[in-house]
Amino acid sequence: MKVCIPSAKSGGLEDLVGQHFGMVPVYTVLDTETDDVQIVENTSQHNGGVGLPPELLSNAGVDIMLCGGLGTKAVNMFSEFGIEVFVGAQGTVEAAISEWKEGNLASPNSENVCQGHDHDHNHQH
Repeated sequence: MKVCIPSAKSGGLEDLVGQHFGMVPVYTVLDTETDDVQIVENTSQHNGGVGLPPELLSNAGVDIMLCGGLGTKAVNMFSEFGIEVFVGAQGTVEAAISEWKEGNLASPNSENVCQGHDHDHNHQH
């Protein structure tokens, strides 16, 4: 199973979780069966490339996305690609994976997803 975390840099498991999944420069992908770590550059249209992050990550074989938060539209797109999402990730990539393994990250719902861009919160849109 491949678990993906939006990352602030290319530091792998020691990097910090990027808090805006679509705008991060890279995604850290951990294969939980082999412990291999892959860095996937964010070449989506959010960073001047093509396509959207869910498509990019689907092509990388990702099964699970762990992030700080995201909007309903993104949750639906990940679902269309068969990628399960968990929110509330913070700290290092390694810490976020541990929190997920311990069942401490939540599935997105109406209480914990961004509903639009007209609200005040701590990440950039």
